Amino acid sequence: MNPAQLKKTTAKVSRVTKKLRRRFDSTQSAMPAAVTESCRTTSLREATRTWKQVTRSLSQRSAGIPLPLLKSQLRVGGASVFDMLRKRLASRREGREAMPAAGKAIAPSALTWFEVIGYTVLLESDITLGKHQIGRSSYSDVVLCQRLHNALQKINPTKLDEAIAAAIHQVTCTESSHLLENNRRFHKLLTNGVEVEYLYNEEIVHDFVSLIDTSNLLNNNWLAIHPLTVVEGNYTHCPDVVVFINGLPLAVIVSIQPSDEQAIFKEGKERIQTYIEQIPKLFDYNTFLVITYGNRARVGTLTSDWQEFLPWRTIDGEDFPAKGATELEVLIQGIFDKRRLLEQVLHLIVFEEKGSSISKKLLRRPFCTTQYPKKSLRQG
Repeated sequence: MNPAQLKKTTAKVSRVTKKLRRRFDSTQSAMPAAVTESCRTTSLREATRTWKQVTRSLSQRSAGIPLPLLKSQLRVGGASVFDMLRKRLASRREGREAMPAAGKAIAPSALTWFEVIGYTVLLESDITLGKHQIGRSSYSDVVLCQRLHNALQKINPTKLDEAIAAAIHQVTCTESSHLLENNRRFHKLLTNGVEVEYLYNEEIVHDFVSLIDTSNLLNNNWLAIHPLTVVEGNYTHCPDVVVFINGLPLAVIVSIQPSDEQAIFKEGKERIQTYIEQIPKLFDYNTFLVITYGNRARVGTLTSDWQEFLPWRTIDGEDFPAKGATELEVLIQGIFDKRRLLEQVLHLIVFEEKGSSISKKLLRRPFCTTQYPKKSLRQG
């Protein structure tokens, strides 16, 4: 990688963090009281200061960085952060800087990583102020129908509007009061496509509509919203981050500030369980659940016990990341990279039925959840 390419990549990281910082600072105070009372927001100032220092230093010293080091750090289309950032973040984790205080639970770097790997990142405060239109008419909507409609038209350009409308109707209408039954049904629609029938020219037409495009990633709509207020019945909750693919909420991320650090992920699972019980329609469409604490992160599914939420140990599925890469960074790049996410949705999610119970599992190759070997740490 030449100095010009390095400068371009570091400039992208800097632009992302600056943009997120401006959006947080300008909209945080304007969010309606009913939302701010139930949702936690955070400032990006502290994280941005670190990123600015690192990118400035890298830009100044780009000509002197060895090519092998650059290649080892650029793991996702040139979007990975470099060694100096990892060292700085590692020093913070070693204790020179305290963990975020309550009310700053969602790590700014999580939003930054989503934007760096190509997602649109929106703050709900911006949406509330009308700066962005996401195709959501009320807080009770969990599917962004306008985004879904636009994506399906792009993915299925030869299909009639009647076919698209019939597919959306199937996706948004649940057939059971049982969450896992609904989730399994949706997963089949997501992976196999939607068989539809509709009336056209006084004839019944049978057709097929795909919900995702695995061959052309640009046809899909990639969006992360922080936070997302969801109202169902008498309950209102604000998951920290909800990840939408083509308007469908495939992942929910909760960030924890536990009173007992020994029960970090247990507390995270308890919060998720509360969401599942009180706003279940959000989880009819769920594929992944993520719990974060600072730069620590675990992934699981709807039926995972808290002990079954595990870190993700590899970004590309073939090699361990460089020493100092945070769990959060590795998990977001390793799971939510656009190509890898679709591959995991299609091939690594399975449902098992035992009697009347259904369990949902994320198949993990041992390599993905094994602790870093000592050899890799020495070489990192």
